[in-house]
Amino acid sequence: MDNPSIITQVSKEEAKTPLREKGNLPVSSKKPRRRNIFRTIFCCLQRHHDDANQALGASNNNTSQLLDGKASVLQTAGSYHLLPEVKAQDSGKKCVVIDLDETLVHSSFKPVNNADFIIPVEIDGQVHQVYVLKRPYVDEFLKRMGELFECVLFTASLSKYADPVADLLDKWGAFRFRLFRESCVFHQGNYVKDLSRLGRDLNKLIIIDNSPASYVFHPNNAVPITSWFDDMHDMELRNLIPFFERLSKEDNIFTLLQEHKSSQR
Repeated sequence: MDNPSIITQVSKEEAKTPLREKGNLPVSSKKPRRRNIFRTIFCCLQRHHDDANQALGASNNNTSQLLDGKASVLQTAGSYHLLPEVKAQDSGKKCVVIDLDETLVHSSFKPVNNADFIIPVEIDGQVHQVYVLKRPYVDEFLKRMGELFECVLFTASLSKYADPVADLLDKWGAFRFRLFRESCVFHQGNYVKDLSRLGRDLNKLIIIDNSPASYVFHPNNAVPITSWFDDMHDMELRNLIPFFERLSKEDNIFTLLQEHKSSQR
């Protein structure tokens, strides 16, 4: 697999610095190769149209798969809903789409001493370790969200990385379904999460994501959150729980969402 990245975002420092050979991290001695491996792991939402075509698949591939609640869809726009019907346990609940990287976790190709998870990912026949840090209060946040909403993990990362992270992260089964990069729309150099393709009522659908480019089609449905890398004093997820508790009971989500955005300015 050449160049298409696995993880959607990375810090500016890492993006500018070639990877160094460290610990058990297998990296070629040639600098250009290091950059290629780095791009294989990380994506900064750049304009790599060739990579996007490879990651998204051919545009005429209209196939849909659903296994154990993990949705994987390759489709042309409007061909299918990305999600199946609402499960009985979530009947009447609003749907919340939750991003992964820099929203719930931060992952790095570089060894991290205090990593919560270490995920092996195979790239070009070699297994590389991805070091994952959990954002503070992510456990409390996901547990409560799973109680209040139909929660969908929607990430622009590839499933070979994001699926095992979600397996370890979500101890409560909060994520009813999981959507990965192939379910995004590649628009003006970004992987966009088109909420209109989910098959849910947009008047009862909320997305939380650190990247405005991800919800550019539906900004009024968004709860913005700052990008998180390693600040262990971060409180955003904890502070958002009462707000989402209010949202779960609100008929008109857009009023509360607008109030929230105004209060953050």
